[in-house]
Amino acid sequence: MEHAATQYWHPLEDGRIQCDVCPRACRLREGQRGLCFVRMREGGEVVLTTYGRSSGFCVDPIEKKPLNHFLPGSSVLSFGTAGCNLACKFCQNWDISKSRELDTLADAASPDKIAAAAERLGCASVAFTYNDPVIFLEYAIDVADACRARGIRSVAVTAGYVCDEPRVELFRHMDAANVDLKAFTEEFYAQTCAGHLQPVLDTLVYLGHETDVWFEITNLLIPGLNDSDEEIDAMTRWIVSSLGPDVPVHFTAFHPDYKLRDRPPTPPETLARARDLARANGVRHAYTGNVFDVDGQSTYCESCGARVIERDWYRLGAYRLTADGRCEACAAQLPGVFAGGAGDWGARRLPVRLQPQAGTHTGERAVRS
Repeated sequence: MEHAATQYWHPLEDGRIQCDVCPRACRLREGQRGLCFVRMREGGEVVLTTYGRSSGFCVDPIEKKPLNHFLPGSSVLSFGTAGCNLACKFCQNWDISKSRELDTLADAASPDKIAAAAERLGCASVAFTYNDPVIFLEYAIDVADACRARGIRSVAVTAGYVCDEPRVELFRHMDAANVDLKAFTEEFYAQTCAGHLQPVLDTLVYLGHETDVWFEITNLLIPGLNDSDEEIDAMTRWIVSSLGPDVPVHFTAFHPDYKLRDRPPTPPETLARARDLARANGVRHAYTGNVFDVDGQSTYCESCGARVIERDWYRLGAYRLTADGRCEACAAQLPGVFAGGAGDWGARRLPVRLQPQAGTHTGERAVRS
């Protein structure tokens, strides 16, 4: 396992070192790891212990990130590492994000190898997902740069829990992001995620006003915790007033997992209600997710009301946009990033390994780079 030097830390008067990547501000003595588990004090500095290693690679539809206005129908090479800088009780990737077993990181993956694999597999982008790229910042940036050199875009799927300086550095290398706005109360963040709301709002405002990164927001609705009309109303009003009406918002269904198995799954009616509230508050592109709902997952022209992208989960149906993303019916521009017509990847999920290994199973492709 390669340990890579990092930049965002400083020494304290008591001999400890403080990590400055995220608001958790872990203070470390020699050999100690932060809560994220992957950043550790070693030799008088903070190092990243998972550089060049992944918990696995998979080619996904870009809609799964979810991104509905970024290269629709295209394929994305997704991967993550281990660890996380939040402690969400409902984590649905807990086997990766909460892993303390570095053997989880099974696939060696240099930045250039990842970029070459994405090119060979025909992926339009690479996504840092499954766990948060904030904690493997240096690795994500190097991969993004290698991808950009080959004309491949980079996507950060993130909770946005990051300090000011590393925030600027991370998103300077990204083309798109989906930010998980887990709730709109400090109480939820403190009690359910062991974090704080304001740094996430700061990330969203930064993306909206200081960058050209295309971003969309996901809000996982958990019955009885963050799904009240009052909270959804306040959140969507804030989104429109602080970020603008064109930022897509995805309301997705919770299913019991990890340490939050006492809550029921989110009823589809809750998602529909949230979407209606968002639209009433001026969110032009509000979506439902993790349920069967063609109407709630399709994209509509705000100008004339025409359905311009039909979706059934991650599968595209009728597509009525021009190559540059204009409505075929009225020529209004749809906000987002478009490059030609819709891709044809569909809903497939293709696990891949970047180098052949014994026991590669049917349906899993080994890619030499």
